[in-house]
Amino acid sequence: MNIYEVRRFGVVTFLLVSLGLVAFFIYVSNNLVRDLAEQERERMQIWADATKQIADLGQYDDASSAENIEFLFSIIERNHTIPVLLTDDDGNILLHRNFDLPEEVDPSAPYFLSVANDQFLHRRLATLRNSQNVIHIIITPDNLQHLYYDDSKLLKRLSYYPYIQLGVMLVFIFVVYFAVNSTRRAEQNKVWVGLSKETAHQLGTPISSLMAWMELLRTMGVDEDTVAEMDKDVNRLSTIASRFSKIGSRPQMEVENLNDIVAHAASYMSTRISSRIDLTVSLSDKALPVRLSAPLLEWVMENLIKNAVDAMEGSGKIDIVTLSDGKRAVVNVTDTGKGIARKHQKTVFNPGYTTKKRGWGLGLTLAKRIIEQYHLGKIFVSWSEPGEGTRFTITMPLSDGNV
Repeated sequence: MNIYEVRRFGVVTFLLVSLGLVAFFIYVSNNLVRDLAEQERERMQIWADATKQIADLGQYDDASSAENIEFLFSIIERNHTIPVLLTDDDGNILLHRNFDLPEEVDPSAPYFLSVANDQFLHRRLATLRNSQNVIHIIITPDNLQHLYYDDSKLLKRLSYYPYIQLGVMLVFIFVVYFAVNSTRRAEQNKVWVGLSKETAHQLGTPISSLMAWMELLRTMGVDEDTVAEMDKDVNRLSTIASRFSKIGSRPQMEVENLNDIVAHAASYMSTRISSRIDLTVSLSDKALPVRLSAPLLEWVMENLIKNAVDAMEGSGKIDIVTLSDGKRAVVNVTDTGKGIARKHQKTVFNPGYTTKKRGWGLGLTLAKRIIEQYHLGKIFVSWSEPGEGTRFTITMPLSDGNV
């Protein structure tokens, strides 16, 4: 299991644990909401019983009844949190409590309803009739009253709490992930730049020395063909050092024909791969002017060809095609190698990802950086089937300039 599979496993585990915690919190909160709702219904049942007792005791005119009525009224008056509507069987509102009415109520006539308040309460009554929050009070067989009540503000707030908590946790996870990811990318960029600059610096001294030795060999009468071949390799090392030196700094970009760059890279690689590999290049009939850095783009093409060669293990076919889709230049590099599994088609560009026993797995990572950051394009696996092959696609914006 490589580092990216471990990280993917860790992310999945983290998400599952987070979802488990959220589910637990929602379960606990829902239980609290349900218990509080049952308590409020019990309080409303007591309220309804008190209303019925008041109606029953109202038939008697004695001191004991008066005391009991006063006690029952105190029960009704203690409700300061649950909105309540008491209606008769015809839907007339007899009593209301704890509603935020649109107009202020006259303390001297608390049950007198203005037009605005009456309309408001009837709208609330219509809503409450569609809920289960109702208790029917049988005053007498011919006299029915109905107690409608809404959830208290505390109960409503508590019912919203799990979702608020979920939202806060999601925001927190997103912020932490973004911060960690940004820090990791910044560190990677510093590593890339430092490694590239140091590599270019280390190559510089021996390359200069080799160039001096080449001139000495010429003066010593060494065969010119031999010296020329050695000179090609020294120049190649110089080109590689130049490429590394450009990583981390903005390279010089010029409008050039993409066809020429692709053809030059393919020509160079064709003499350095196995004769059992058929490398074909199909260039667009039209020029493809692109603002690019030729050394870096050739590096990308060479990396893609090398990866294709490795994927085919010594024999097969590589097709390179350039074309235009209107506003973009497109390069397709297709091989007949072993292919890439779907789950790895995005991770192949991650640092350190490689299927080879040797190698650092940096080629495609650098290719992605060069194409996307310097050339404002995209590079991706556009097609791949295990056992059949892979196609890498590069897209870059066409330039308005001429080549």
